[in-house]
Amino acid sequence: MTDVIVTAVFHASAGAKERLLAALRAAIPSVHAEPGCVLYAIHDADDDSIVMIEKWTSRAALDAHAAGPAVERLNELIAPHLDRPVAVTTMLPLAAGTTSQGIL
Repeated sequence: MTDVIVTAVFHASAGAKERLLAALRAAIPSVHAEPGCVLYAIHDADDDSIVMIEKWTSRAALDAHAAGPAVERLNELIAPHLDRPVAVTTMLPLAAGTTSQGIL
């Protein structure tokens, strides 16, 4: 199986970045417990956004996550704090260079 990498960019409404961050933090433990979740980590961007970087063991695990209760809860928690829809990009890793530095 091939790992699947996902980025999700969350743009906070004016003045809501800390509330968005709190909502994401509240939802993350449920996702970490899902089968196939290797990485589900949030990062503060320089602007009004939070970037989630995800790694899943397979497309099937990602699909189950996307259709599951943890994402439903996450969406409910973050909805009041978003300026626009979440921008999600799904990717397959391409190895290059060293094993430890060239693939997520």
